[in-house]
Amino acid sequence: MIEEKLVLTVESINWGENFMANLKDFFRDLLNWEKQQTYEPTGKIPQELGSKAEVIYEDTDLKSRQQGLELIHQWPQELRDTIVSAFKKAVSDASVKGSVYPLIPGSTNQSIGNQVEKYIVQKLDEVISGFSISKCRGGGYPDQVLTQKNTGLRIPLEMKATANWNDADANRRVLTSSSKKLRDQFSGPIYHLLLTALYSKKTDEDLATIDAIRLDFLEPTTPVSVRLEVSVSHKILATGHHYSEII
Repeated sequence: MIEEKLVLTVESINWGENFMANLKDFFRDLLNWEKQQTYEPTGKIPQELGSKAEVIYEDTDLKSRQQGLELIHQWPQELRDTIVSAFKKAVSDASVKGSVYPLIPGSTNQSIGNQVEKYIVQKLDEVISGFSISKCRGGGYPDQVLTQKNTGLRIPLEMKATANWNDADANRRVLTSSSKKLRDQFSGPIYHLLLTALYSKKTDEDLATIDAIRLDFLEPTTPVSVRLEVSVSHKILATGHHYSEII
């Protein structure tokens, strides 16, 4: 069977491959899709479950955890303003803008982005007032957690790094294709923050200069592009009902 995968991007690329939605609708559809993919469509009982009763129990448990679950909420203006003020002060206090970070020689663009993100998190977390930034355990979305110290509110914080921001750039910025991490580690209200570190780099130098920090406070109404993809694995190809030949 061919497995489907949902990929959420921040920007639209091609209407032939993507369709537009908003974040609230995307997360709703993603939850429904994940629920449908919980068991094999053939109706077979997974080997780790010993009886039909266990299957029913597992399915009921899944539905109870997902029923009415909202994975994105509208930002309160007061909280948003508090975060903006805290980050502005932190960027100034840590002298982030204009700072230069030595890169690993020969780094790929992806590696450069990861190095810049790690550098920015460390610089900001050392000085940011009223909040802390920590790694969100496990793979997938989000990268980090922004925690408000006086309330304990945990905010999904996704980190991106890019050279020279361009409003007309339609390159994809993938956020998530799974809700598991959000469901496991966050409880409502859930506010989504996207931080993009803007940097510049001379071709012949292994140095990244931090130019700016951009914060995007994602809302349920934020337009997104959703791409439906199909993928295969070695296991799927090995067990698929199609002809194959090894030469």
